[in-house]
Amino acid sequence: MVVQTERDDTTWYECETCGLLFDEKSAATDHEQMCNDSDPSYIQ
Repeated sequence: MVVQTERDDTTWYECETCGLLFDEKSAATDHEQMCNDSDPSYIQ
């Protein structure tokens, strides 16, 4: 499930599985569908 959060006066969408933050809900949702709770292969 993607969680909406506020940080630095900006809305972010967080993957509950790994904690990665996205600025677009669709990107977070797409990521979460493929997330396997391992370290991400890239740094945001």
